[in-house]
Amino acid sequence: MRRILVAPGDGIGPEVTSAALHVVGALDLDLELVPAVVGKASLLEHGEHITDETVELAKQADAVLFGATESPPPGVPYRSPLLTLRRRLDLFANVRPARALLPRLSALRPPRRLDIVIVRENTEGLYVCREREEDDGVVAERLITRRASERITRFAFEWAARHDRRKVTCVHKANVLRRSDGLFLRTFQEVAASAPPGIAHDDAHVDTVAAMMVQEPTAFDVIVTSNLFGDILSDLAAGLVGGLGFAPSANIGERHALFEPVHGSAPGIAGRGVANPTAAILSAAMMLDHLGHSAEAKRVERAVTATLRAGVATRDAGGRHSTMGFARAVRRSLEGARG
Repeated sequence: MRRILVAPGDGIGPEVTSAALHVVGALDLDLELVPAVVGKASLLEHGEHITDETVELAKQADAVLFGATESPPPGVPYRSPLLTLRRRLDLFANVRPARALLPRLSALRPPRRLDIVIVRENTEGLYVCREREEDDGVVAERLITRRASERITRFAFEWAARHDRRKVTCVHKANVLRRSDGLFLRTFQEVAASAPPGIAHDDAHVDTVAAMMVQEPTAFDVIVTSNLFGDILSDLAAGLVGGLGFAPSANIGERHALFEPVHGSAPGIAGRGVANPTAAILSAAMMLDHLGHSAEAKRVERAVTATLRAGVATRDAGGRHSTMGFARAVRRSLEGARG
């Protein structure tokens, strides 16, 4: 039996998480679901957005299925549940696929194929949050180490090999950030020299990549990059394939893994049953793949695509179905395919 820590969080997090679990429930897998309270509910109950006890539960689980949490305004003391789990579980690889499930959802005109996976280094870069005041401004430190650069590059090539991908592109800005991105690029090139057979590799500047993702999206397959660049490019990719409601993600370490939709808590629509659960459902599929249920993961992905192609969609995708209405339709497709 696999143990899954379920942390729905705030806003639409509980709604999309419930929708994802409804779909996964059709697979009749031996999963133990362990509930966890994070976000505002944890703050009210325990005085902090995530407790050490919850972190320990995450360490004991085979995977974490995470919803979304709402950050307070700047200046308010805050311990981010997601960033805490990433750090404490050493989830160094953030994997964000982007694929247009329907041509009409694509922002590319005329619709062109975009099917990429962004592998983002998850522990360093500017997100170490080392800022200090200096003169009349603020200096932010950007950390790039050989160790982290090497393990994220190896992860990207290994992920590409396992998922039948054919090229890994290193995205950087080494022409300007000569020492930090220079180190990232050199480390990539060293690892790439012993890459699995059949997987090509190249590199490109981040600004060039942003333009090419719009103009020539088929140029990329798997992208590996640093923390901030990966964060920005993955949101761009999500926008090109229909929006954040279609953007799943995985946070993977040597021993632990967490899966979450990329979107936020969207408090403005919380409780109204209109949130798009596609990203949460696809995140659950990524979780199943990680746990060794690859066939079941592919079935979920096919059911999502078939449901959308049948004209079933939530409001943000031009449809009229509710969050759970869409999830029920995906489950029916899944059960029908099995029958």
